[in-house]
This record gives sequence, structure tokens and C-alpha cells, in this order.
Amino acid sequence: MDQRVFVTGTGIISCLGNNLKENLASLLGSRSGLGRIHHIDTLLKDDLLVGEVPLTLDALFDLAGLDHTEGYSRNALLGIIAAKEAASHARLKENRDLRTGLISATTVGGMDQCELYYQDFLANDTRNAYIDSYDCADSTEKIARELGITDFITTISTACSSAANALMLGARMIRTGKLDRVVAGGCESLTKFHLNGFNALKILDKEPSRPFDQNRAGLNLGEGASYLVLESEESLKKSGNLPLCELVGWGNSCEAFHQTASSPEGTGAYLAMKKALEVSGLKPEDIDYINAHGTGTDNNDLSEGKAIEKLFGNRIPYVSSTKPFTGHTTSAAGSTEAIVSILCIQQQAIWPNLNFKTPIEELHFSPVENLISNHPVNVVMSNSFGFGGNDTSLIFVKV
Repeated sequence: MDQRVFVTGTGIISCLGNNLKENLASLLGSRSGLGRIHHIDTLLKDDLLVGEVPLTLDALFDLAGLDHTEGYSRNALLGIIAAKEAASHARLKENRDLRTGLISATTVGGMDQCELYYQDFLANDTRNAYIDSYDCADSTEKIARELGITDFITTISTACSSAANALMLGARMIRTGKLDRVVAGGCESLTKFHLNGFNALKILDKEPSRPFDQNRAGLNLGEGASYLVLESEESLKKSGNLPLCELVGWGNSCEAFHQTASSPEGTGAYLAMKKALEVSGLKPEDIDYINAHGTGTDNNDLSEGKAIEKLFGNRIPYVSSTKPFTGHTTSAAGSTEAIVSILCIQQQAIWPNLNFKTPIEELHFSPVENLISNHPVNVVMSNSFGFGGNDTSLIFVKV
């Protein structure tokens, strides 16, 4: 018999706050965390707005409760902080007989520190702990060590759908009985390479991003980490945890239309959402809210909007993108927005699509403009669409 999958813990650090409570307060207050770059020495720091966690590397060590040891990247520290909060929330240290896994997503890995020493490494072949931390799996190994997880550990890197795919893989392993509990999510830090790469694609907005707006001009990059603890129904009986919600549906597609762009008609997004509904056994009309991928780029918002219209017809649920709050946290976006979506269920509220003014001419719906409070929210869909057309949708329901 397939196991049901419940969420019993969440942890997050972003430009909105250093923990779940602070992030929720920013959402409820409709306060964006976007600002200028402070922790990267880049020529772009006065040109771009980003969602930067306002803490130095030393401050992150302190928040993580770790000694200031070489080889710990900003990315790894962000991941440890968020994963520890989620693990504490779900009392992970108890019931050690439960088979527990860690599935962590990242794309930049330890690049934030590695790029400081890269030229020296090339010129002098000088190795140090920061060069060795470059690998994406380095942060995963460090998080697993802090949490004491050894049963199953893996890293996923599928660009902006990475953390959503981590959650999907975790859910599938629980449903099929391979694991009892999974810590799944992602971490991503801002780096020069990160900023320069997206800037070269000409998809960064120098103003606060405006998803689903006719005059949208691109995205704002962000950083942070977020993790969820998933548990089987049998695991709940042993742990005694009370579920925050149930993860009932997931769907992934890979349309491979283009290296960075989605297809104009939104084929990949449509297939991912459709598959998530099929897995959940729900119908389109059961969805109360969609936390859209909504990057603020010309391509994504029109493509995703068309996919939503194709799937939901003339009964489109509330839709908003919360990237104007956090920035686009790339590999951490899927788990960050999964937590944001779950908070909609817990708070019975729907987050606004900040900065929206003018509807997209080709679409027949508009996103939520202002916070909607005291509104029944029982089923939410969270979309995360990655470069290469690797698209994933998740569905959470109230319990």
C-alpha cells in the first residue's frame, strides 16, 4: 500500500528573515526583502536589486552554531541554518530507528568562496578548503553531517526546479516505502558568476520585478535556503508529529524547447501541472491558489500564463508570484515557495503579487494585487520551472 506523505517541519532563511517566523511576518506585512548588493564585490552592486540575506559569513557561522572553520561556503551555511530549523520543528533527532534521508538542491554550490581563490588556484595550483567546497554535493554532505543523516543522501541540480524536484523525489521515496522521513529542499547563495550569468542573458530587472505585468522587464536574483521534513503516515505514528499539511501531488516534465526559454505555448508548464493533478486525484477546480513560478521575464510569465489558462479554462484560481518578496532564489525557489504556499494554508491567506499594475494583453487573468486575509485555502499548487524546460509542480492540501 502506498504511503501518504505529510509535511511535519519547515525551515527557511531568506532576505525576508532568518527563520520561519520572520519570513511570515514579512509576508503578512507585504514587505519585500529586495535591496542593493552588500556582500559581493562586484561592478554590478550599484546597478542591480537582489534578495540578499543581510548577514556576513561570520554572522552566518554564529547563527548556524558552528565554529568559524575553513571550507564552509555561504551556501552551505545557509543550508545548515534552514535545515536545522526544519529538523528541530519535526524533532528529527528523536526516533533514530526511522529511515531518514536528505535530498538537497543547489546549482552554484560553494562558488561564492571558491571564486575568491580560483585565479590563485589556476596560477599556482594552490588548493585549499574553499576550492574543495566548490562541488554542489559539498553543502549536502555538510548539512547531512550536522543533522546526523546517513541512510540516504543525494544532491539535485536542475536549475530553478531543483528544490521542487528534491521534494518530489522525497515524496516518491516515502510513498514507495524506501524511506520513512526525508529532509528535502535547497540552498543557493549569490555569487559573481551567478549575477554575471543572468546579466549576460539580459533578463535582470534593475527595478523591483513585476511578474505578470504587461511592462515586466526581468527578474531580481535572490539567495537563501529552505527545507521541509516529509514523513510517511507510519512515521507519524512513531514520531507523534502533527502534520502541517499533506503533499498529495507532483508532476515533472522536460520539454527541452530551449536552453533557457520556455515554449511560447507553455507545453512544459501545462504537462507538469496536469501530471501533479493526476497524481493527486484532484481536479483543476479543487485548486484554491497557485504560487506561480512568475519570474517577471517576458518569456516565462506569458508562457506560464497560457499554460494556466489551458489547464484551468475559465475557472482560474487565485494566482500570484512571490518572487518580488524574496527575489528569484533559483535552486532554492522550489522549497522556498513550497513553504510560502503552505503558509497560505496555515494562515488562510493569499499573498499578493507585488508591483503588479497592468495585465498582460495576451492573458485573460490577473494576479492577486493585495493580501487576501481570512479566506478559505485548502489546496495550493506551487510551480517551479527550470532552464532546459525542466518543469515541476507540487500540490499541498490542508489536513
